[in-house]
Amino acid sequence: MSQDPWLQNYDATCRLAQEIAENIHERNRLQRTGGNPAKINMTLRASLQKLKQTIGQLREDLLRASSSRRIMQSEADRRQNLVDDLVTRDKQLNATFRGEVTEPEPSRSTLMAGAGAGAGGAANPWLIDESEETRGLGFAEIKQQQQRIIEVQDAGLDALAAVIGRQKLMGQEIGNELDEHNEIIDDLANLVDKTDDRIRGETRRVKLVETKSASCGMLVVIVLLLIAIVVVGSWPT
Repeated sequence: MSQDPWLQNYDATCRLAQEIAENIHERNRLQRTGGNPAKINMTLRASLQKLKQTIGQLREDLLRASSSRRIMQSEADRRQNLVDDLVTRDKQLNATFRGEVTEPEPSRSTLMAGAGAGAGGAANPWLIDESEETRGLGFAEIKQQQQRIIEVQDAGLDALAAVIGRQKLMGQEIGNELDEHNEIIDDLANLVDKTDDRIRGETRRVKLVETKSASCGMLVVIVLLLIAIVVVGSWPT
């Protein structure tokens, strides 16, 4: 399922703010080491202007979505808190850029947290503590570490997909075997029904023969008795 466009824009704005913080840190490092920060200052001015515009667009989109009831009031409140955090961050970055406040330590841990902070709870991505695994690493090293983690996760997902594929094939084979067994059982049931019908027919025929045999025996006895009566009656006295 695709992410909400507002949340996607929020994540992009968070990444822009993080990039600005990193560039300010790099600009100040150049100033301390005697480098020329003119180029990076131009980039920072453009980025800060873009950050202000994107935050304004987020506020307008949120107001439009809230007034049209496309999101729940609780979600609108949560998103408003996220926008307020961005506004505060924007002010801090502008003040730091102008040298009005001491530069805060850039929150590099947001690179490891990913761009999905806006889709979760109302936690401010700028307040995430840096983990021990990334402490002391440069931004390029952190990105490489994140890429390695993604590659490991992708490999795990590929292995899981292969296992699921094998299980699917096994399930299909078991289903085919069950179908064959059901056909065999149906054939046996038909054979048993036919055999039962034959047994019943033979049983009826046996009973009929027994009935006829009994009638013939009685007839023979009657004939013999009649012959005996005739012989006795004609016997001279």
